[in-house]
Amino acid sequence: MILDGKATAASIRAALREDIAKDREKAGRAPCLAVILVGEDPASQVYVRNKEKACADVGIDTRSYRRPASILQQELEELIASLNADPAVDGILLQLPLPEGLDERPCIEAISPDKDVDGLTAVNQGRVAMNVPGLRPCTPAGILALLDHYNISVSGKRAVVIGRSNLVGRPVSLMLGSRDYNATVTMCHSRTPDLAAVCREADLIVAALGRPRFVTADMVKPGAVIIDVGINRGEDGKLCGDVDFEHVAPLASAITPVPGGIGPMTISQLLVNTARAWRKTLLGA
Repeated sequence: MILDGKATAASIRAALREDIAKDREKAGRAPCLAVILVGEDPASQVYVRNKEKACADVGIDTRSYRRPASILQQELEELIASLNADPAVDGILLQLPLPEGLDERPCIEAISPDKDVDGLTAVNQGRVAMNVPGLRPCTPAGILALLDHYNISVSGKRAVVIGRSNLVGRPVSLMLGSRDYNATVTMCHSRTPDLAAVCREADLIVAALGRPRFVTADMVKPGAVIIDVGINRGEDGKLCGDVDFEHVAPLASAITPVPGGIGPMTISQLLVNTARAWRKTLLGA
């Protein structure tokens, strides 16, 4: 079974569009996302355009703040502080990575946790760890939303997460192991001995390490569910994931494609988080 992230994200957006339209009059305005893009990185520009287009599609207003790569750290943090203080802004998106010379972590921590729609502040990461309500990191939340959409239960199953980043690996490990999902999780990384053997024990593999076609068929137990977070360009110049899709797919019970898998789900959760922040501020919901 191919887990179609594009179609699933479209259904999430359709429901969100309806919910926002229904609540907009009561709230007095549409949700608003402030988007900060520093520098001229082409990939970041594409990502931001896609996010802004997705916002417009569901009825979320965006404010664009383009700044040159020469911006000072203090100026960037002051911009974030001004957006925190603006009651008309519900969410703040700081497009990463930042240009060389700027320190990402202080900028992320400068964002109010209640406007942190990427779910990357220490407060929101702590809320993940404690399994209390908060804005969840978009890619992990998108992974779980996709599993839910296809009624794939991981309760009591063995899950292996390859990668330990704060963006994906660490939070998705915590979320899968929470009382909401009840998986038994092993988080693997570059120092994990005999990674292939660990993976072969998994009912679910989440590959989020950024290495083209790293997960091969000999690492996969027949019937496993495979979630491929990676977006890479292979030696042939084509887009590919962290999983060798061609050879792993016949073994898997379910697998995400690249592209069209987790990418659209990530953007859908950014929209969900923005709407959630808006409702909390204006509707107390």
